[in-house]
Amino acid sequence: MDPRLAALRDRFDEALSEASDLEALKAVESGFLGKRGALTLELRGVSKLPPEERPAFGKAANVLKGEMQEALERRRRELERAALEARLEGGAFDPTEPGIEVLSGNLHPITQITHELVDVFTGMGFSWLDGPEVELEWYNFDALGIPKDHPARESHDTFWLEDGNCLRTHTSPVQVRAMERFGAPLAVVVPGRCFRNEAVDASHEHTFYQMEGLCVDRDISVAHLIFSMKTCLREILHREVEVRLRPGYFPFVEPGFELDVNCPFCGGAGCKVCKQSGWIEMLPCGMVHPRVLRAGGIDPEAWTGFAFGLGLQRLVMVRYGIHDIRDFTGGDLRFLRQFPRN
Repeated sequence: MDPRLAALRDRFDEALSEASDLEALKAVESGFLGKRGALTLELRGVSKLPPEERPAFGKAANVLKGEMQEALERRRRELERAALEARLEGGAFDPTEPGIEVLSGNLHPITQITHELVDVFTGMGFSWLDGPEVELEWYNFDALGIPKDHPARESHDTFWLEDGNCLRTHTSPVQVRAMERFGAPLAVVVPGRCFRNEAVDASHEHTFYQMEGLCVDRDISVAHLIFSMKTCLREILHREVEVRLRPGYFPFVEPGFELDVNCPFCGGAGCKVCKQSGWIEMLPCGMVHPRVLRAGGIDPEAWTGFAFGLGLQRLVMVRYGIHDIRDFTGGDLRFLRQFPRN
């Protein structure tokens, strides 16, 4: 080894052995490997050496640097261990004292099931879209076949803003927005928050969550709708399901259906949850009305489609046996801690 590096190594070993705490060790590291450390300056001076001496000196200096770093790390671990042992033996530490509770967050059950639904539908070829919560009257009502004088507006009593816009009453406005933007064919799901000006009770909220689904292509039929819904519910409810379709009226689909799933609490025998029917109403759905396709710029003579609207709170309630929708926004940690962590 070059005499200068050998002398530097001896000085380092002596300083390292005298370092009795972490502060002193930090000073040793800075004195030899810092920006103006002794070894750093030697490495910077390599260019001043004769050309034939530079490779050997540079290699030896880098080897020495690595050895110093390893020695510093070993000494650091020794000093940390010694400090911990001194603290434990000093009487200030009580091993029987309860530890500090670590608070960790968790996804809300509605967020969890939204992510699961998105995974299921993207696996079936759907895309995930979002839409505005403050909506134009055209998209929220008129384009969906609900003009101002339509009786269906009575079930969509929303919150109106001074500029004439409103808080959306469902996620269905994104149907028309998606068709305008992407045309056909398309398959999208739209989870999001909705609002209706209604009284709050165990099964109704003024703020709630939906997931809209829309599929438009050539020769789409009710069979495609049933398959998609059964696949979705089977994955989310973690069981095989039976579904039935009942006629239902929704201005933006024709024909329209109410889709029910066999009651998970009684297996279809009848109980108070399903009102002795053996079925639980799960979601409205149907074939997209031709006028809605036209509002989105799609020719209903060439394309057909189905749409559905999932109530996310209701889906979580069926999955976990929850009987009061107000629990979701009540902020009670005892309620939220019941759900598995992601």
